[in-house]
Amino acid sequence: MCVRNVESALLRVPGVQSVVVNLATEKATIEHEGDFDRATASKLLENMGYKLVGEAENQRAERHPRQVNEFDSRESLRRIVIGFVTGTTLMLLMFLPQGHLAWVSYLQFLLATPVFWYLSRPIQRAAYQALRNRLLTMDVMYALGIDTAYIASVLGTFRIVLTPDFSFYEAAIFLATFLTLGRYLEGRAKSKTSAAIERLLELRPPTALVVRNDQEQEIPLEQVEIGDIVITKPGGKIAVDGEIIAGESYLDEAMLTGESLPVYKKVGDKVFSGTLNRTGVLKYRAMEIGENTVLGQIVRLVENAQGSRPPIQRLADRVVTYFIPVVLALALLAFIVWYVIIGNSLVFALTTLISVLVIACPCALGLATPTAVTVGIGRGAELGILIKSGEALESFPQIDTIVFDKTGTLTTGAPEVYSIQVEDGEEYHLLQLAASAEQYSEHPLAEAIIRKAREQGIELLPVENFQSTPGQGVSAKIKGQTILVGNYQFMLDQGVAISQYYIANQTTAQQAGASTIMVAIDGVVRGMLALADTLKSSAAQAVAALQKYGLRVALLTGDNFQVAQTIATRLGLNGFQAEILPQEKATFVQALQLQGHKVAFVGDGINDAPALAQADLGIAIGAGTDIAKETGDIVLVRDDLSDVVAAYELSQKVMRRIRQNLFWAFAYNGALIPVAAGMLYPLWGITFKPEYGGLAMALSSVTVVSLSLLLRRYLPPIKKNIRNENV
Repeated sequence: MCVRNVESALLRVPGVQSVVVNLATEKATIEHEGDFDRATASKLLENMGYKLVGEAENQRAERHPRQVNEFDSRESLRRIVIGFVTGTTLMLLMFLPQGHLAWVSYLQFLLATPVFWYLSRPIQRAAYQALRNRLLTMDVMYALGIDTAYIASVLGTFRIVLTPDFSFYEAAIFLATFLTLGRYLEGRAKSKTSAAIERLLELRPPTALVVRNDQEQEIPLEQVEIGDIVITKPGGKIAVDGEIIAGESYLDEAMLTGESLPVYKKVGDKVFSGTLNRTGVLKYRAMEIGENTVLGQIVRLVENAQGSRPPIQRLADRVVTYFIPVVLALALLAFIVWYVIIGNSLVFALTTLISVLVIACPCALGLATPTAVTVGIGRGAELGILIKSGEALESFPQIDTIVFDKTGTLTTGAPEVYSIQVEDGEEYHLLQLAASAEQYSEHPLAEAIIRKAREQGIELLPVENFQSTPGQGVSAKIKGQTILVGNYQFMLDQGVAISQYYIANQTTAQQAGASTIMVAIDGVVRGMLALADTLKSSAAQAVAALQKYGLRVALLTGDNFQVAQTIATRLGLNGFQAEILPQEKATFVQALQLQGHKVAFVGDGINDAPALAQADLGIAIGAGTDIAKETGDIVLVRDDLSDVVAAYELSQKVMRRIRQNLFWAFAYNGALIPVAAGMLYPLWGITFKPEYGGLAMALSSVTVVSLSLLLRRYLPPIKKNIRNENV
């Protein structure tokens, strides 16, 4: 109800188009035209009993809300201590002899009244604001409960209608105290739900060393401007995104990309805010600052996701809409049944009325989903899994088919030489001739051959008369010999002699999904290289893990049928489609959906955007620092297929936790409201005092938030297995 009230108020602000409020983080995400009218928004919220405490703009306003919360915490602790001391004193006074009932009642009145109004003032004020705006909130129910207990006690003390034995002073005090305690504990717990955001923000250094007017100056990070020259020394953190203009160093980028090994950076390379400079001094030009840095994009993405609502939240929203009127009716019904129909004492009837009002708080129901979503998405960000919405979190466990793109997703995206075959002669010499001849070619296969030679420390030879035949091969003169490097057709066209040995090996290699390059010396083929776009090391493990969860795994590729079949067989895929154009990938996904499948598509970039958008869930893998460009519902920062499995496991865990939270919230109200109404009294004489109801209500909310907080340490099973293997 609080969320709905705040959203309805902000929607009345001129220019506001949409509002989403996150109860767990106490933040509102607002879309509006023109400038946001903060004054009007603040006034509307204050009229409803809420307060706008901060606004995050280009430079984040994180400190102000936290300072307010710290003040509220100290004030709440003071109220709790005073409430417990006073409540305990009032309870002890009840054990005095009954003959002193009248003056004890006056003493209780004098002790309880100032403390009661001190404790209940925030609740009374919020209830008044709600009623003034014709809203039924939980503060209204709280106020009804504690005011009924206090007013009945006052009437009994002064013998107005009631007698002195109508003493609920300690109940009123304990109720107000437990309500304050519950909100205090809930607030402390909720403050931890955004710990992932806090840790991400702490990656940024508070200051930056910049060069201005030919002098080095240390300035606050917020004052760095695009174009500034920034210096980071060994052991320091990169201040903003930029391009290195002097120096070289190894940078630890694990916090952004998940890459455990430091990355070597030199002049011309890009550096990113929050990464750690390990060795040398770096001087770089600021290219992006503030929220436009990669780190800022990640923080914004995670915050937006934490503020979204998965469809399962609608259940709680619908229940809460009718909950308060129903509880009010049940409380009045319990009072009427016990006092009017059954004829029990007025004290007993009032006790049931107050207990039902207090114990029926649906706060746990309201916190069940947003706290789990907030913590789960934050934990995902720490693992390099950026989940863009609560809806994506909920939809992943419902997926039954995962379709992978091939090049750059299941495979490395770059061909590699994996076999060198020489009928007579040395592999070293053949590779040297092939790489030397290809050194002026820009073909991807040529790059792979040259890379293989350099990995083996082979020195390239000078060439003469270099010629390239597009799509077939190259020719060159090396040390007086004519060297041809190309495919089978190229050799035939050049009239080169090819032995049966190479023809047979070519057929075998192509059946295995490889490309073959022949090397001829002076008109005779002397060797052959087999190249292939190799599978990523994590591909087989990831596919096996997904299939273990009962998911169908398929492959889409524009490559030829033989290559696709080889990969599908090697990985044990459930199906594949080869020789498909990029724009046809979305059509293939749609065909699976029409068959009734829930489909996730895993791609490696913008060219897969149509399929990512068409799928029920789009997963962009290996996004690295191109976070803002990705169209997937889930963005996996690292180029590691095991993260697909980790994302699935994390989403399953979060959804299980949400269902557990909702179960306990429903079970709590379903079980205790009848007890509070006195249904067990005729059978076993069991009643439920209002103060116990207040404590149980507080503990239910804290329990739900605490269960959500356990997700902060969750490590997906696939990650545990990888860690154990590494050990």
